[in-house]
Formats: sequence, structure tokens, C-alpha cells
Amino acid sequence: MTTTMTNQDYVPPAVWTWDRESGGRFASINRPIAGATHDKPLPVGRHPLQLYSLGTPNGVKVTIMLEELLAAGHGDAEYDAWQINIGEGDQFGSGFVEVNPNSKIPALVDRSGPEPVRVFESGAILVYLAEKFGRFLPTDGAARAECLSWLFWQMGSAPFVGGGFGHFYAYAPEKLEYPINRYAMETKRQLDVLDRRLAESAYVAGADYTVADMAIWPWYGQLAQGELYGAAEFLQVASYAHVQRWAAEIGARAGVRRGRMVNRVTGEPSEQLRERHDASDFDR
Repeated sequence: MTTTMTNQDYVPPAVWTWDRESGGRFASINRPIAGATHDKPLPVGRHPLQLYSLGTPNGVKVTIMLEELLAAGHGDAEYDAWQINIGEGDQFGSGFVEVNPNSKIPALVDRSGPEPVRVFESGAILVYLAEKFGRFLPTDGAARAECLSWLFWQMGSAPFVGGGFGHFYAYAPEKLEYPINRYAMETKRQLDVLDRRLAESAYVAGADYTVADMAIWPWYGQLAQGELYGAAEFLQVASYAHVQRWAAEIGARAGVRRGRMVNRVTGEPSEQLRERHDASDFDR
């Protein structure tokens, strides 16, 4: 007779071993080691800034920043955006691993100087671009500290939303009550942190729109607008009135509307610009 082990019966072994079949829809790409799996050079377009990304919340942060810089008159922020399909393992190509040894999108190469500069991790890219162009990051000590604090709040908190709540609520091969409850609680706590802050401030870092808003909106703004994980009712996102106000205001910005289209592979075809090489590409 075959005995079926339930989740309640699971006891971790003394030494973890890799089960290549586990992971549900991500089983074909998840692995416990780093490095390239295949040779694939990255394409290079005609602009100094080359972005390799996908229209996930982390990827959207950077395309919003670039489109906001262009909207603010920084013509030298023109960029090429190449799609990295993480569902097919493009992030493990040799060229991408050279730019980001952690094999996560987004990754940026700045070819404007004598030698190419690679930048990976979305928060690092936002700070790099803000400093390069002198926009969207305060230079005053206190204001800068406030902005960076909220930027890194997002960087440290979002894994609980995406890798935690989003994974177990929307992507895991089976619904498990404990992790869904655990991460729903943390996600709602974070929404409450943000709601309380926005009750006293027009934008996250203060009176001005900054990289902190650009980093936080793709996660919490889209979540509040019911565009992540189909979880709006489950999380009662409508109850966070100040987040709703902020999310709608940020989402209406022209740079944000364009930025969230770039490298996008979901939604209506009219909302997708899978590669971006010129501002005129949006006219298509």
C-alpha cells in the first residue's frame, strides 16, 4: 500500500537536496547554483544606456525612471530596452550573467564613458541614474536620508510581497494556509505603514516626487489598484485610502504610463512594448 505524505507530515531532512521537479511553474528555471547555463551574448543598441529587463514590478521601476528623465528634458537618457524572458531562462545566458552575476532583472549597462559601467539591483540603478542626471534624489542631507530610507524600505520589504505573498497566493503548486496567512499579514502591515506615511505626506519621501515613489509604486501602487496577483479583494486594498490617492496620482503620470509598458508581456497588446529603442516606438 502506498502512503501519501501530507504537508503536516513533512520533516526537513538533515541535509537539503535539490528536487528538480519541485517548484511548480518555476521548476524548469529554479536552481540552487549561480552562473550561466548557456552562451548567449546580449544585444547592444545605439544608445549609451542599455537596459536588459522584463515588465515585472522590479523592472518597471527603471523604465519609469528613464521615461521620467526623458519627460523632464534629459534627452541623453534615451535608452534601448531589451526583453529578458525570465520564464525561459534568459537570465542565465552568459551575456546577462556578465552584467548581473545574480541572474535577476533588471540590469543596466552605461556605455557613455570610456569603459562600460554595469549596474544591477533595481535600487542601485535608480540611485545611479538619479546621480548621473541630478534628478529625483534630494541632495540635502535630511531629505536625501528620508528618500533613501524609503527606497531601501521597499527593497527590503517587497520580497515579502512578491516572493512571499505573491508566490504562495498566486503561483505555488498548492494552496497552503500558513504561508498565505503569514505573508498576507505582512503585506497588509506594509500597506498600513505606507498608508500612514501618505496620510501626512504628498509623496513617500516628502513634498516632492522621487525615486522612492518610482520604486514603491510598481509594487504597492499596482497592488492597491488591483493589478497584482488578483488579490485586491482578499487584501481589502480599497481600505487604504491614502495609498489609493497616491497610487492613482502616480499611475496617471505620462512617464509612468510609458514606463510600465516597456518589456511588458501581459495585459492588453496595446499596453505592451516588448522592446523599446526610440520614443517613437510608443506610437506603434
